[in-house]
Amino acid sequence: MTSAFFLRLFMFLVLVTPASSVTPGPTVPLRFSRFLDPSNVMYLRWDFDIKTEIITFELQVRTAGWVGLGVTNRYSNVGADLVVGGILPDGNMYFSDQHVLDDDTLEEDGSQDAKLLSLTQDVVYTTMRFSRPFRSCDLHDQDITDDTIRILAAYGLNDIVQLERDKTFVKSIFLLQMIHPDDLKAPEISYIYDLEITDFLIPEDDTTYICTFLPLPIVNKKHHIYKFEGKLTPHNETMVHHILVYACGNASSLPTGMSDCYGGDPAFSLCSQVVIGWAVGGNIYQLPDEVGYSLGTPLDPQWIRLEVHYSNFNGLTGVYDSSGIRLYYTPELRRYDVGVLQLGFFTFPIHFIPPGAQNFSSFGLCKTGQFEEMNGQPVPDLQVQGYMLHTHLSGRRLKAVQYRNGSQLRIICKDDAYDFNLQEVRDVREETVIKMGDELLVECDYQTLDRTTLTFGGPSTMNEMCLIFLFYYPRNNISSCMGMPNIVDVVRELGQEASDTMEAMVMLNDIEWNNESIQKAEEACRDSEQLVIIKSVDEVVRNETGRIPIITPTPRGSCLESSGGKVESEDKLSFRTISSTPSASSSLSPSYQSSSSILLVMMILCGILSAFPGEI
Repeated sequence: MTSAFFLRLFMFLVLVTPASSVTPGPTVPLRFSRFLDPSNVMYLRWDFDIKTEIITFELQVRTAGWVGLGVTNRYSNVGADLVVGGILPDGNMYFSDQHVLDDDTLEEDGSQDAKLLSLTQDVVYTTMRFSRPFRSCDLHDQDITDDTIRILAAYGLNDIVQLERDKTFVKSIFLLQMIHPDDLKAPEISYIYDLEITDFLIPEDDTTYICTFLPLPIVNKKHHIYKFEGKLTPHNETMVHHILVYACGNASSLPTGMSDCYGGDPAFSLCSQVVIGWAVGGNIYQLPDEVGYSLGTPLDPQWIRLEVHYSNFNGLTGVYDSSGIRLYYTPELRRYDVGVLQLGFFTFPIHFIPPGAQNFSSFGLCKTGQFEEMNGQPVPDLQVQGYMLHTHLSGRRLKAVQYRNGSQLRIICKDDAYDFNLQEVRDVREETVIKMGDELLVECDYQTLDRTTLTFGGPSTMNEMCLIFLFYYPRNNISSCMGMPNIVDVVRELGQEASDTMEAMVMLNDIEWNNESIQKAEEACRDSEQLVIIKSVDEVVRNETGRIPIITPTPRGSCLESSGGKVESEDKLSFRTISSTPSASSSLSPSYQSSSSILLVMMILCGILSAFPGEI
């Protein structure tokens, strides 16, 4: 009984501290920000130090009660971490690193790894700023990684900390974007140009791909496109899934009007080099200061194909749309012309994913050995500075891996927590150099537990894709480099004999799909010889073959050990220790600041209460 009393007393003293015990912490603005809920009640700012692997959050909520921020996963909030704070009516504040036990209950972590920097409250807002390591040694804390992070945010109208469904939100955010537009130079002279369709009546179908051909701005000398964003018709945001801009060769004979991109008229699928892309969840994107899309030279496209993908799952009628892409361009030239290389699994007709799969991996190989011959001149090294990932609804993870002379060099980009509703251009953490002769491999992982029939590659949202777009400089003439397995060999490994590709694809429907056959199909696709299809902006196509190399996973880095609380013993990985001396730009949380005072009070209380054992 006595020990339980001391435990409750100790936790109270740790969690409730006078407001004056918290130093203000860093006052520098945090570069990134996002609203977290549909009503714009919760506003998040954040920034990070990539070298020390420390991230700082500031959560501002329209409430006089408690606020909380943490990280969860795709499937359930149970087990998510949540840092909670607030200010009591008497002015004392509380702050704690916790995790979610069930739908509405929280429990404090044994290790307190969040550091409170400031906590304020006025008549409108409660604002909490804190920092935490990318990876702590507490198993209850979710890692901050180069993946999509599902931010868990919650609040209450008072200081009773309990999760309520209508005040709890999850939002997917890529936290570790390396460059913010405010970090980049804005040209003194710039122009705006919109590429958009006009008054298109969206069909009632679930999926529609509409294409049209449009001219680029006419300029009398070279310019650079340096920034772009999606331009969506108001109230149609939920129906526009993605917008792509393809460069057309100047010798192309292009159709007029609008039509289905992949329907009866093949002319509307001409032009295959993606130069700009926007997808649901994407924001405005500005290229790094040294690169831009070239306009106005004889080598630059004069026309583009604009592709808009609509998802009308609710079957709405009478909805007209004029969405597109807004370009920002300038005569103030950058040093390099940027290009886009499309990698992945050749979408149609070979791509398939079995039903009922917990995980099924598809692979697409690219070999760069023929790039120079197809380009017509030597190809300089590709300096990769950004990327965009793309699958449909069953996609779960993607990665692009680089090999040289048969050895894996690096994972260029990845997302192990891919969200179909957040597709955006992202910066690579460090610039990657691709040399001619390198091999590039894309792996896409899918989950189809909710499906009872095969999923095939195709344009529909219910079909699948496996694509990664690399943004690089200097530009060359290659538009895509994609791979696919020999499907006849694949069905042979599954016990079927087919004479050609189409017969093999039909035979896949006869397979009894279970865990064993799903695994065998994945192994057969991985072990099969890959056909590599390389295409230039002028629609020249070359093929070659290759084998899928082994992917070596990147080991997790060491965790950062807290200076307070306990570390879970199950974590066997290496530790880093937080310095016991804070830097001038940081401050300790109240629980750390007051530890010695609490221990002193505990010792005094022990001495006093030991004289009255019968009273406890």
